[in-house]
Amino acid sequence: MTAIRPKTTVLYRPIGRKELDLIAESGFLAFPPRLPGQPIFYPVLNESYATQIARDWNTNDAASGFVGFVTRFRVRSAFLARYEVKTVGGSAHQEYWIPAEDLDEFNQNLDGPIEVIAEFLPRGRSA
Repeated sequence: MTAIRPKTTVLYRPIGRKELDLIAESGFLAFPPRLPGQPIFYPVLNESYATQIARDWNTNDAASGFVGFVTRFRVRSAFLARYEVKTVGGSAHQEYWIPAEDLDEFNQNLDGPIEVIAEFLPRGRSA
């Protein structure tokens, strides 16, 4: 008998070096707690938006270590149903706004590991 898996939604998150290191410490099974002054966790709905942020913003940001990564992960759709999708620019700029206090429960609703699917360095730098 095959177990029925819950319906999931694929999401993406652009991150920097420090956040990647913390995700790795979890075995790629959880996002780290938000820092003071970061009341919202922002996973995005499409890879192109995550790529835009990782490539264009994170590679120019000292706090990101001047490197950007795109992560992909699955979240149980029933959990996400309580949150509204926010459009924060063009129609492709869609994200969820997960309150920091809900991040532990968000992590409990991940279905599988967090994958790194892209890495970006500042223009003119190589790995």
